[in-house]
Amino acid sequence: MNKDTKSPVDSAAIRELAKLLDETKLTEIEIEQGGLRLRVARGGNAVMAAAPAPAPVAAAPAAPAAPAKPSGPPAGAVPSPMVGTVYVAPEPGKPPFVSVGSTVKEGDTLMIVEAMKTMNPILAPRGGKVSEICIENGQPVEFGQALLIIS
Repeated sequence: MNKDTKSPVDSAAIRELAKLLDETKLTEIEIEQGGLRLRVARGGNAVMAAAPAPAPVAAAPAAPAAPAKPSGPPAGAVPSPMVGTVYVAPEPGKPPFVSVGSTVKEGDTLMIVEAMKTMNPILAPRGGKVSEICIENGQPVEFGQALLIIS
């Protein structure tokens, strides 16, 4: 490999995530940063395989297809930045941080995700109106899962 060619994969980051897997006894960690998604997983008999992309095939003109349903989170979704348990209120018995119809401004606390016994506030990335809450209090959430939608 040419020394001038820089790989988009940061091997030091992979080593750090693998070390974190061992320290925390987790089986999987996934992060996304700068458009690059990195997943480190541990498994007993896991086999990973890469399949080559199919070769392009010249096709006769076809009737226009219906527009594909966009994949991924809905527009305005606030994704969970980590795996954990979500809480909609600062503590049990207190009112939720936000509800459907609430107006929020950038930086407002929307909810909390608990990960490894640490409470992580989820802040509004932009101002707007909460049009949908996609989770329930105390629900486990995955990295990237939509928590709520700000329109």
